[in-house]
Amino acid sequence: MHAHRPFGLRLLPFALGAIALEIAWYLLVGTRSYPWREMVASLGLYALRLPLKLLRPVTMAPLALFIWSHRLATVPLDSAWGLAVLFPGVEFAYYWMHRAGHEIRWMWASRVVHHTSERIHLAGALRLGVTGFLSGNWLFYLPLYLIGLNQLAVGGMLAINLFYQFWLHTDLVGRLGPLEWVLNTPSHHRLHHASNRDHLDRNYGDMLIIWDRLFGSVAQEQPQTEIVYGLVHPIGSLDPFKIIAHEWRTMARDVRRARSWRERLRQLFRAAARQPGDFGADGGRGRVGVVSAVHLGSSPAMISRRYRGKPPE
Repeated sequence: MHAHRPFGLRLLPFALGAIALEIAWYLLVGTRSYPWREMVASLGLYALRLPLKLLRPVTMAPLALFIWSHRLATVPLDSAWGLAVLFPGVEFAYYWMHRAGHEIRWMWASRVVHHTSERIHLAGALRLGVTGFLSGNWLFYLPLYLIGLNQLAVGGMLAINLFYQFWLHTDLVGRLGPLEWVLNTPSHHRLHHASNRDHLDRNYGDMLIIWDRLFGSVAQEQPQTEIVYGLVHPIGSLDPFKIIAHEWRTMARDVRRARSWRERLRQLFRAAARQPGDFGADGGRGRVGVVSAVHLGSSPAMISRRYRGKPPE
């Protein structure tokens, strides 16, 4: 449906080149070993996405074209105001898609793949889920077509945004001064990947951090707090197929164990703020508690991750 798919493939050589430079830095300058096994897992997951991309135009394009044919207006993209609608419009849709991916368990089943990496490094940017269509990520962009934004333009903007996010997956870049107020930076994104309790489910922005500031989901790195990456409940495997299927299997198990249809639906779509381990099929009778004073929004992400010590290489 989106034009950013082939565009993204054209940018892949640049991404691989940047990964090679990062590896060289680790080998020649860095004091830590490079996470080779994590890199291989991330590249494997990216490779699994490629054949599925061929199905996306067939599965999603008809609905997108139908909505476009019934659009309320046509936003002219050869004008400044048209571009002024396109960029924040895509950013806004991405923010809520990303946030929903953390707060709705059905969507988290796809989003969790990206958060399984236990080190922050550029190759981790390629660790993306393959079940986004099933989760419904693409539905968040349909209103953009309805208001008159062309599909190709939206896809192109998503491609630019996706490429921008690649460089955010690093701990080799510190804070960027005043830019931290407006842009999504490596500092912001490191916290997004944190499994520390007070940092869970923050900084959802794409290129901008302003939506997080407006909707109360922004968080800042603290010098006294060491960031722990990965899941609160680690999968314990670098097998790409297990990484993809883990949360879907866990969710299916919880649905089977549920005692009523109402509880089955809650297992699929609930967004209850619970302590780790309370996301069972007991009808919600587990221990319920506030995550922390600064944790905004409930999230299956919080439930399916646990604090982890030093990760393996």
